[in-house]
Amino acid sequence: MQIVNFTGNEKTVQKVVLDNGITLIGIENQTADLIAGRLFFKGTGAMWESPQKSGLFHLLATVITKGTKHLSAQEIAEQIESIGASLGADASSDYFVLSLKTVAADFAQMLKLAGEILRSPTFPEAEIEREKQITRQNIRSQLEQPFNVAFNQLREIMYPDHPYGLSILGTEETVSQLTRFDIVQCHESYFRPDNLIISLSGRLTLKEAIALVEEVFGDWEIPQSSLTVPQIPELVPQPNRAITPQETQQSIVMLGYLGSAVKEPNYAALKLLSTYLGNGLSSRLFVELREKRGLAYDVSAFYPTRLEKSQFVIYIGTAPNNTAFALEGLRSEAERLRHTELTPQELQAAKNKILGQYALGKQTNAEMAQLFGWYETLGLGIEFDTQFQDAIAQVTVEMVRQVANEYFTEPYISMVGPAASVNGEW
Repeated sequence: MQIVNFTGNEKTVQKVVLDNGITLIGIENQTADLIAGRLFFKGTGAMWESPQKSGLFHLLATVITKGTKHLSAQEIAEQIESIGASLGADASSDYFVLSLKTVAADFAQMLKLAGEILRSPTFPEAEIEREKQITRQNIRSQLEQPFNVAFNQLREIMYPDHPYGLSILGTEETVSQLTRFDIVQCHESYFRPDNLIISLSGRLTLKEAIALVEEVFGDWEIPQSSLTVPQIPELVPQPNRAITPQETQQSIVMLGYLGSAVKEPNYAALKLLSTYLGNGLSSRLFVELREKRGLAYDVSAFYPTRLEKSQFVIYIGTAPNNTAFALEGLRSEAERLRHTELTPQELQAAKNKILGQYALGKQTNAEMAQLFGWYETLGLGIEFDTQFQDAIAQVTVEMVRQVANEYFTEPYISMVGPAASVNGEW
């Protein structure tokens, strides 16, 4: 059993692979009497769903805590609440995770419960139907929110025939067609020890963590079958436009550019550009389009971390009569980055902001367990903590303009708002 040690954020992070393939990450923190855990399954999430089964992992996450071979949903809830702990499941584009947090004295009990939930869920039919109904209601609710409508249609035109093109919730049609058999088959295929990453942070040593994990999961054997790797279509930029007339109080304008995957060389520079453009009251978009020109109710940028090519998005919420000016403003700000270098002061301010926020995001046990477990799940390794910070520090003004020229060409455009304001832009 080989232990990998890594020191980051003034804490030692240790990683070990157990005999049955489970990867265990331990972050010892004796300052508080708490332990947080994240149990990730890699190779799961929306990217591994077929279009016909869209929403499957989200539905599985909603019902996996609703009953096991030995416990009902009510008994599971009572176990958690009786000791003031928290436990819940979630699915994203690139992974499935079970999260838990409790005081150190109760952690062994909670890990045992987590093990039972992950290994022997029963997926009661009544619970499945209830969660399907809730999910469909959430999907319908999103259709009433202009930002969500704009983002959903932007995602669809940027990722045609790609899993990232669909919401993690799925669609009303696909959710309605999902069955208990689909959920059971998904669980049997992907929930296995050699696909599991357990990240624990808090008042326990690695030796104690190994003993607890082996007690709960040590007899879980690797199946004979191999995991099926989906065929993901290659993404080629094909800029397009989408519009949804909707009688709202404001227009939403979104511009999207296909960015790099997390393992690609330009990831750090694009993260830095996202921070420079749209992160906070001092960001370029906020100052130029809201403060100086008075165009924005809301304006920002985001660039999610993804295994496959991610989307770099800039958006604005504006008064309907300002839609044309808002669209022009977003386009000109993206175009400006291709021709005008950031000043050294602007670049350093963006670096300070992103690295400062990154450090603040590693203060709690839950944040530490999430971050290092997530990095390992994405195949980056726990060392990515310092690699990312080093990559940000090494970005130059020349690199920023080069990356902008490569990615910020013709944008995908998504608009939602009153017909009179948005139709005129076509």
